[in-house]
Amino acid sequence: MLNYVDQPDSTSVNDEVEKNVMLSDLPKDILNKVESNGFDLIAVNNFSGKIEYISESVRRVLGFSKAQLIGKSVFRYIMRDDQKYVRKFFDINHSGEQKFYIHIRNQIGRFIVFETILQVIYWNGEKKILSLSKDISDKKQAEEMLIRSEKMSIAGQLAAGIAHEIRNPLTSLKGFVQLLQGGINSKDEYYKIMMDEIDKINTITSELLFISKPMTDEKNDENINKMLHDVLTLLKTQANLFDIDLVLEADDEDCMVYCDRSQIKQVFINLIKNAIEEMTDGGMIHVLIKNNTEECIIAIKDQGPGIPKHLIHKLKEPFFTTKKNGTGLGLMISNQIIDNHSGKLEIESENGQGSTFSIYLPFNGK
Repeated sequence: MLNYVDQPDSTSVNDEVEKNVMLSDLPKDILNKVESNGFDLIAVNNFSGKIEYISESVRRVLGFSKAQLIGKSVFRYIMRDDQKYVRKFFDINHSGEQKFYIHIRNQIGRFIVFETILQVIYWNGEKKILSLSKDISDKKQAEEMLIRSEKMSIAGQLAAGIAHEIRNPLTSLKGFVQLLQGGINSKDEYYKIMMDEIDKINTITSELLFISKPMTDEKNDENINKMLHDVLTLLKTQANLFDIDLVLEADDEDCMVYCDRSQIKQVFINLIKNAIEEMTDGGMIHVLIKNNTEECIIAIKDQGPGIPKHLIHKLKEPFFTTKKNGTGLGLMISNQIIDNHSGKLEIESENGQGSTFSIYLPFNGK
């Protein structure tokens, strides 16, 4: 006689395993622990910015108690430069979620950088704004150290060529001064040429010093055409060494983007310098500026050897490089800067046909 043992129903077992456990299902003491430690900061505001709920973790992250913040306006604690696009989210009344990088003041007056997701929710039958914020100060500091290192590396690489570029106008100036000392006529004409040569030296040295300065985090409406013109002036010397022509073409010469000037200039320098170093046989680098209704597009097209398709996706990874003496940081840093401006970087390339790096930057920086 066979004895049968009842087996558990596999369907009910799977259902039990796959059952979604909500936070509200957890014991109260666990919920309190999550609220205090699970996230850096959770808040709910009404559409005027009044704080109606904030997690207990605010004491750990910012030093405030919940009682100090409930009922206050969130804009009292957000850096003025960041308020512009946060208020825009509140005013437009978005239906989806959106990510921001926001500086929030702590109890001792220091601003801390947060990666914040804002989303419209329904709470007690009313529309509110939920914010989930993560402290990224350490990450930001590490990024800035990498960028600073790369900036100084580029400045050193360009210095020799720039010294040569400055020597030519200095030689001209010396010659004109000797002519003037000899009492030559047509002084006004020589004065104009001398001033032009001095302006050339000033422009080149100013751009080199600009590279060496620490990275800022100050966003303003900037003219992309003007920024690229400055960058090409700086890189012209290196391009000449490789017999490369730099061509700038703009569909709109007043393409304005809300961005950090020093950071976006760094992106342009990194990408154009990379293109120059790839074109060992000379040629042309074509920089095109165009825009659509929402963003400015900067396309940098070179005539280099191209990049194998199986390597394109790796180019944005840290320390990956196809150059013998490359650090593998330039493109990764550029991509991070663009991402922090809510933009994107696209790469197209064919072996033997050159490469195109396209930067998409939204006009409002968000």
